[in-house]
Amino acid sequence: MPNLSDPRLADYANLRDVELRKSLEAEHGLFIAEGEKVIRRAVAAGYPVRSVLLAPRWAEPLADLLDELGDRVHVVDDAVVEDITGFPVHRGALAAMERLPLPTVEQVLTGHGALSRGIQALDDPAGRGAPSQPIPAVKDLHDHDHSPNHEQGHDHEHEHEHEHEHGDVERVEARSQLPRRVLILEDLVDHGNVGAIFRCAAALGVEAVILSPRCADPLYRRSVKVSMGAVFAIPYARMTNWHGGLAELRAAGFQTLALTPDQSVTSLDRVAMAERVALLLGSEGDGLSSRWLREADEAVCIPMSPAAMGFGVDSLNVVAAAAIACHGLMRGGSADLPYQQS
Repeated sequence: MPNLSDPRLADYANLRDVELRKSLEAEHGLFIAEGEKVIRRAVAAGYPVRSVLLAPRWAEPLADLLDELGDRVHVVDDAVVEDITGFPVHRGALAAMERLPLPTVEQVLTGHGALSRGIQALDDPAGRGAPSQPIPAVKDLHDHDHSPNHEQGHDHEHEHEHEHEHGDVERVEARSQLPRRVLILEDLVDHGNVGAIFRCAAALGVEAVILSPRCADPLYRRSVKVSMGAVFAIPYARMTNWHGGLAELRAAGFQTLALTPDQSVTSLDRVAMAERVALLLGSEGDGLSSRWLREADEAVCIPMSPAAMGFGVDSLNVVAAAAIACHGLMRGGSADLPYQQS
């Protein structure tokens, strides 16, 4: 039985206190993955494991991961888990994970925003593939030797001979990884909504998500849980400058479409889309700000039933709207997009 005052268990304390958890997780650079599938997807995406807290019934299903974690695994009764976390953990397993550096907006828009992690998580949607390397502890992040691997007898002349060829291949690959369809979320503050939108975006083939500065954290426990780990499968970044955020998108060659319930604007299924398109979604209550509505290249809507509107049903909740909009966004050449799922 672990000591409840053990500092290694502090990562799991008071999980229902949203404000406390937001400050704690920011301070310590951690997030909580809940449930076997989500934990596996986080590991597959390359997030280092700080520790695992689980009920005995989950020890066998997660045995392949736990064997590598040693004393970072805490197996306790359900009642103890509830005492530590402050609520019944129905999925029975929690993992404290180390956050990775968040890419910049520029890195995501140029295809360098942790794309390899996203592709790996999508290629192994159940997260059951064995990690290619041992699961790292937090301290291991600084233990790797990043020096070049000078193998004995390496043929440097042969390397230079093919340098130009490799450079061409890398440039072609870089072009193919440029995201062409992205979501931009402005001031969505509900963690569940953010997680659900990430799930829609990843499932329908959207290649990246950009958050305004005030958006909820995709790695907060509820976001991760609702997304079923989709937050690990799609690159994302957070703007540092809301005021000029859309200018950065235009500079990267994106057409910006602002989604609004206003039925007088162009229907999303009729708009002429450019090669690179960013769809803007606004907050749960007020929708997009007037500034972003003005700055967008075009306002678009999801057509609503006139009969329903006559009864006062004039809009969709943001998650439903996001799902329909993501589907519409992917029309026209979407089969060529790297994240499109069959």
